[in-house]
Amino acid sequence: MASGSERERPLDVRRAREWLGWHGLGEATPTPLLARRLAVRRRARLAHHVMLAVLILAAALVQLHNLVSVTPDGSGRGWPWPLVALTGLVAALLAGRALLESWVRRVDRQAGAALTRRAAHPVQVSWRELLGRPYAACAAGIHAAAFVLAAGALAIDDTRVRYAAVVLLIALAGVGVAAALELRDLLARPVVAEDEVSLTADVIMRIEDAHEAVSPGMAWSLPVVLLCGTAPAWWSLTSVGLVPLGVAAVVLVQLRTPGSAAAARRLVGAR
Repeated sequence: MASGSERERPLDVRRAREWLGWHGLGEATPTPLLARRLAVRRRARLAHHVMLAVLILAAALVQLHNLVSVTPDGSGRGWPWPLVALTGLVAALLAGRALLESWVRRVDRQAGAALTRRAAHPVQVSWRELLGRPYAACAAGIHAAAFVLAAGALAIDDTRVRYAAVVLLIALAGVGVAAALELRDLLARPVVAEDEVSLTADVIMRIEDAHEAVSPGMAWSLPVVLLCGTAPAWWSLTSVGLVPLGVAAVVLVQLRTPGSAAAARRLVGAR
């Protein structure tokens, strides 16, 4: 009897064909190995997005507890158990993220073991080559701006705002640590390729995984979710302004830099 993954394989192969065409590799054959690698990445990415949604929801609930339990002068019971619980959740989500990365690595190793031959000159890329300097600078700048906003809120003479700033710092720290761990994992993953086309596809997957890992969407969303409306007007306006500025910066970088397929071809051709 066919397993669930085997029944899904025709759909995965069709999606792999579409992925190859989208990245200018339409002449390549969408092999079952490539289809499986792409399918695992889609599912891991979906699970990662669910984890981020859980983090936002949990941080918002802690902030809600803060608003109903703590007064501006610090009276009430808002410290510290909700923060401890949020920190524990962040640690659990990081562990879950590590399990997802382990799953992706295992599938890649299995795919590599199934190859009949290997690319003569596999490509080992640095984090700068994976991200591109403009995108790395853009993502780092947006994350830094979010941390500055949180640090600025700590200086406000309002216990509820400072409490929310601590919640924001915990959530941002979790997002940052997850991105750093995933980048480290990407650099350590084995190259799975048997020719130049599959090598290019492998590098494209790495580049897209790296961009997804450091995506600044959480960095510009969390300040608005957690502090807008409770902090002073200037802070709220700044946090809201970070959203369109961050989106504009990311779009500008994407328009002015080569796409993942072009970058992968350049890296493969340079070896």
